[in-house]
Amino acid sequence: MTWFYLIIAGIFEVTWATTMKLSHGLTNLSYSLATIVGLILSFLFLELAIKHLPLSLAYPIWTGIGAVGSIIVGVVLFKDQLPTITWLFVALLVIGIVGIKVTSGH
Repeated sequence: MTWFYLIIAGIFEVTWATTMKLSHGLTNLSYSLATIVGLILSFLFLELAIKHLPLSLAYPIWTGIGAVGSIIVGVVLFKDQLPTITWLFVALLVIGIVGIKVTSGH
């Protein structure tokens, strides 16, 4: 269940970053509220995860999910253009996240 919490925390990390962009500088009330709710849920699920996982494991995975997820949302939803070489580094992020999980022993 701990890993489930961490994944959900990462998804809410992507959610609040996306809704913050959609809020246009927090001027759109509904997206601003969604940003705040996403932030709170992201931190709450992270807190649940770090009750049973070391911070040195949970935090980088949480931020990694947020980073990779935000890149994907940026490309798909906002039509961000990334150079081909950037995708190599995105792949390295994913490999790093998986590597941290696999080698952690948790």
